[in-house]
Amino acid sequence: MGCGQCSSGGCGSIRPVAEEGKTNHITAKGCGSSGGCSTGCTKLNSFDWLSDMELPAAMRYNVVEVKFKGGRKEYFRNTKKLNLHTGDFVVCDMPTGYHIGSVSLQGELVRLQLIKKGISDNDEIQQILRVATEKDMEKHEQAINRDLSTMYRTRELIHEYGLKMKLSDVEFQSDNSKATFYYSADDRVDFRELIKALAGEFRIRVEMRQISLRQEASRLGGIGSCGRELCCSTWLTSFKSIPTAAARYQNLSLNPAKLSGQCGRLKCCLNYELETYVDALQGIPKVSKPLFTEKGEAYLQKTDIFRRLMWFSFKNDSNWYSIPCSQVTEILELNKAGKKPMTLENLSLIEDFEKQKPASINNELERLDKKLSKGKSSSKKKKRPNRKPRGDSGQGQPENKATNNNQENQNPRKQNRRKPNPQAQNNTGEQATPTAEGKKKPNNRNRNKRRNNRNRPNKSENKGE
Repeated sequence: MGCGQCSSGGCGSIRPVAEEGKTNHITAKGCGSSGGCSTGCTKLNSFDWLSDMELPAAMRYNVVEVKFKGGRKEYFRNTKKLNLHTGDFVVCDMPTGYHIGSVSLQGELVRLQLIKKGISDNDEIQQILRVATEKDMEKHEQAINRDLSTMYRTRELIHEYGLKMKLSDVEFQSDNSKATFYYSADDRVDFRELIKALAGEFRIRVEMRQISLRQEASRLGGIGSCGRELCCSTWLTSFKSIPTAAARYQNLSLNPAKLSGQCGRLKCCLNYELETYVDALQGIPKVSKPLFTEKGEAYLQKTDIFRRLMWFSFKNDSNWYSIPCSQVTEILELNKAGKKPMTLENLSLIEDFEKQKPASINNELERLDKKLSKGKSSSKKKKRPNRKPRGDSGQGQPENKATNNNQENQNPRKQNRRKPNPQAQNNTGEQATPTAEGKKKPNNRNRNKRRNNRNRPNKSENKGE
């Protein structure tokens, strides 16, 4: 019971405020461990979303939910109209004495919990005697300290008597008059001699309570394969039967080491998405035989339920071919009619297959290679050098310059554009003198020593012209 030993108030306990003008109680922040501490502060807690609403004392529901060790919850009636708050320790009446627990829920939400669990609101509900005092808490701590030593001693006695049972936990009543022993067993166990030995050694009344393996895991707690705390020890209260068909519907490998939880039974989380998978499987065909093609027989390897794709492979072939479920039904109908498509890659007998055919996904590396090849081709197109404007004396490669000059000489339009206009005037006001028609001024800027002899223009031909 962490609330009585730590000041964090991890169970959501409420502490008083001495300032005037404010409410009498505020909720503590808590340790924030979400049931991860050994004390089990927030184990199987219910969120009281009506805690901020205050009702008159006459209208309050008088049944209170009280939590004991291991997350066990029982309901008691507040006949004395005590001013209780979440986290307060109360002394509850029991058939064999009294026991101390903490208030976990009260108000109208308790009425809903009774309806949910099928508990009738009648005179059989025990009452709350009083709020626990310091002396009551001291006795309660003494009773808690006896649990561990008693459990070890009881296990020794079970081994001596040769009983096939597993003792998981012991809970002493706060008045030290009774102890409850929680055990699990596959078959019926005759523990009459064990009860006599325990009653004579510890001077208490003994109650042997058999629990299932799931309840045992919820009381002990632990970490699941997902890395989080067990659902049964944090929030799950009802345990439903989980068939092996739940794993088949979800296309999970029937490996008991992966499908079983800490309790040794199938994981409770297999039921969380089972209905969604059952609805998605309605439009997927059942392939009990291989698909017959001219290339060979194709066997079903895997089914993607939500993407509605089915993977097939041939004998002695490691490649898998993905086909939509609608086309698989068409192939099955063709096989019934005695027809065979060429291969799964080229279904010539099915119309409009190429339009709807998805890309074959044999490996994630193929996708990555396609993306990288597209990125390289686009980057090469962007990096192509544009043609430099006239008059730009950039330092480019000599071969590109030579080819550009030859293209300009071959294009008569560009030569006409380069001819100076005799009517054009210089900045000084004088007319520009045109050059000889057959001669062309050498462009010293574009001349480069690294030019190839093949691309170098012939001076004798220019002079002859």
